[in-house]
Amino acid sequence: LSESIKKKSAINTLRASLTKVDNNLTERFIRNEAIEDLVRLRSHATDIIILHLWHLNKLTSFSDIALIAVGGYGREELHPQSDIDIMILLRSKISTQLNESISGFLTNLWDLGFDLGHSVRTLKECKAESKKDLITITTLMESRLLFGDKYLHKTMREAIKPNVMWSSKAFFAAKRKEQLERHLRSDNTAYKLEPNVKLSPGGLRDIQLIGWVAKRHFEVSNIDELIEHNFLTVGQLERLNEGQCFLWKIRYGLHVIAKR
Repeated sequence: LSESIKKKSAINTLRASLTKVDNNLTERFIRNEAIEDLVRLRSHATDIIILHLWHLNKLTSFSDIALIAVGGYGREELHPQSDIDIMILLRSKISTQLNESISGFLTNLWDLGFDLGHSVRTLKECKAESKKDLITITTLMESRLLFGDKYLHKTMREAIKPNVMWSSKAFFAAKRKEQLERHLRSDNTAYKLEPNVKLSPGGLRDIQLIGWVAKRHFEVSNIDELIEHNFLTVGQLERLNEGQCFLWKIRYGLHVIAKR
């Protein structure tokens, strides 16, 4: 019973901390602080809360496990109401004791109000899913280790490289097809005068697409490295970043206003 009370108290404290973070970042947004700093600060604050819950649920006592941020959270880009996408990577099948700890951890994240996207996969399952699913391979390309087995995470990264699956050419073709279908859906609408900041033509997803395709081709981790490969000039990178920051400001403001 005392353990349950202790955990409930910790959740209440973390919930209050998250509210303070959100309020502080909203105030700084209104003061027109750099948007790229704000989205990363929220990501870093989320890291601290998630790692606290990881420890609280005694998941640090297990070996051969890695807690990994994926998707936008993996890129350290979080807006006020962004999804929190994580993957728990295992070397082998989950045990009953570990399953209980993970269930408690995920429940705590939901209790805090996070819009959580999660998966629990063995290394073998991760490779199989990445090989057949474009969305999975895309999110894992930008994975970031939060806690746990560094070698396990590195092994996963090695297993999804272009020389193993989704060659640069195949990835580009699939992503281009995905983009054309998305443009058709988001452009063919009565709400075209109020475009989707994320998904409409010229939106954030198209900027992300440039990064994904180029990163896959050159096997780089950061879009800034594309200058060294003569894929972008310094001026083009600056223009791309300016466009992204403009769209981030709009999206951040909409999240604050709509609270969703």
